[in-house]
Amino acid sequence: MGRMLWMIIVVLLIIWLLGLVLKIGGGLIHLLLLIAGVILIFQLVTGKRKL
Repeated sequence: MGRMLWMIIVVLLIIWLLGLVLKIGGGLIHLLLLIAGVILIFQLVTGKRKL
């Protein structure tokens, strides 16, 4: 599960960067990136897995 979360975060970051450069994607990618960030921070705070 942890490896899949990191993969999702990396993919969202790449899509977000492409959206910034090419001006595509709109607000949806920003919302998804925010959700992924919140999940990452939650996992780091709760300490369910090591980095």
